[in-house]
Amino acid sequence: MNFAKWVFRIAGIYGLIVLVPMYFTESQFSRDFPPAITHPELYYGFIGVAVSWQILFLLLSRDPRRYRLLMLPAFLEKATYSIAVVWLFVQQRTAGVVLGFAIMDSIFGVLFLIAFWRTGHATTLDS
Repeated sequence: MNFAKWVFRIAGIYGLIVLVPMYFTESQFSRDFPPAITHPELYYGFIGVAVSWQILFLLLSRDPRRYRLLMLPAFLEKATYSIAVVWLFVQQRTAGVVLGFAIMDSIFGVLFLIAFWRTGHATTLDS
């Protein structure tokens, strides 16, 4: 159980550290990754949804056994982003730095599946 608590706590904190500053860096993002953002609602919408997931991860870390089934869509959140970025990178449509963040997300995704499995098999000694 401690494994799941730590995995989701670290994922949530990491995610907030990476994502929240993006609210204040739209113009820098446009300069670093041209072309400039033409649909800011998609940019800010992505950040808002992603931040919401980080808060869910922190909530899940409080009581992994109670929220165990939420680990599956949490894995899906990590997998869909990672798969999309890898596909875009192969097509040379995104930068290597973005691939780095996707790899980090895929690592968290695997850890989420391990946490799901371990939480289902937890004993009273594991709590």
